[in-house]
Amino acid sequence: MHDTDSFARMPALDSKSEQPPISELLLSFERECEISFQEEVYLVRDNGAVFRRARPQARTRRLDEAWTFGTLNRHSGYLQINGHVIHRIVATAFHGQRPSPDHVVDHIDTNRQNSRSDNLRWVTRLENILLNPITRARIELAYGSIEAFFENPKAGHVPNWDWMRTVSREEAQRSRKRLLEWAEKGQAGKGGRLGDWLYKGGSQSAELAATKPIDTPSLSAGAMQRQWRIPTEFPQCPETGSADTLKVYLERLTKGAVFARNRHGESIVDNAAIGPDGVLSVVCNTPTGVKDWTHARVYSEGAVFRHEAGGTFFTREGAMKAHCKVIGAPFDAYEGSIDDYC
Repeated sequence: MHDTDSFARMPALDSKSEQPPISELLLSFERECEISFQEEVYLVRDNGAVFRRARPQARTRRLDEAWTFGTLNRHSGYLQINGHVIHRIVATAFHGQRPSPDHVVDHIDTNRQNSRSDNLRWVTRLENILLNPITRARIELAYGSIEAFFENPKAGHVPNWDWMRTVSREEAQRSRKRLLEWAEKGQAGKGGRLGDWLYKGGSQSAELAATKPIDTPSLSAGAMQRQWRIPTEFPQCPETGSADTLKVYLERLTKGAVFARNRHGESIVDNAAIGPDGVLSVVCNTPTGVKDWTHARVYSEGAVFRHEAGGTFFTREGAMKAHCKVIGAPFDAYEGSIDDYC
C-alpha cells in the first residue's frame, strides 16, 4: 500500500451551501493509496472514492479505470462496486485488514453513504451498538430500549435511507456534531426530516426517528406489505407465520406458481430459497411490458409474514443476482446484464 499527496482541495462550505457536484467531491481528498481487495486492485482516496484497475486480459467493466463513490444498493443503503461495499474497501485501505470475523465497519455518523475514511472504524457488532452514541440513540428510538433490540432485532421499523448521501468533509463534520448533540439529549423531536436537519441547517426539533413504519396490510390474511404500494394478494401465503411455516411457504412456491396478484397482473415464481438469516427470497416473472422480472423478500415475524419488494429488473439475470445476494450464493454467473448498467 502506498500514499500519494492530493492534487486538489475544495473550499470550506457554510451550512447553507448546496451539495457540491460529485465531480468536485471526487477531487476533494488528502490521501490516496493502492490496495488489493477480494482479488481486485483499487486506488482508494480518503474521501471514500475508489478506482478499480481493469483485470489483465479481461473485458473492461463499466466501473473499471474510473473514480467512483460506487452505486447505491437501494435495499441496504450502502454504496457498492461489483457486489463489494465501498466502506469495507476504504476501511481496509486506511485502517488495515478486518481484525476478526466478528468485526464490522462502523459508519460513525450512521450515514451509510459517507464512506470517508475518518467516518469509518472497525468494531465488533456489539461495539457497533454500544459504543456509538448515535447508533444507540437511533436504536432506542426505534425499539424502545437496547434490551428490546437484542431480544428481537427484526421487530423495529424499516430504516429510511433517503437522507443519506456522499458528503464533503465540512458537511460530514457538521452533521456528526448535530447527531451527537441530539444523541446526548435523547429526545426524538417532531416535524421535519432527518436530511433537512442535518444538511440544510434545519431546527433541532426536526424528527430524527428516520425509521417510520412502512408496512400496510395485504389482500391476504396474515400477510403484510413492506415498501409495496399496490394492494396485493399472496395466494400461497400461510395464514400464520413462524420459522416452520416459512418452510411451508417455500414448499408452495414451486416454479410456475402464482406468488403475487394485484390489479396489474400476476407474478409467477421462477426461483425461491431461504437464506442463512432466515429470509425467504423469491424471483418472479411479472410481464409488464417494461421490466418483466421482480425480486421480493419475505420475513416471518410472529404470526405475520411481511413481504418486502426487492426491485424490478429487465432481465432474469438481474433478478437472480439480487436473489443470490440474499441467500448468500455466488452471483458471478449473473454479472454483466443490462440491469448492472441501470
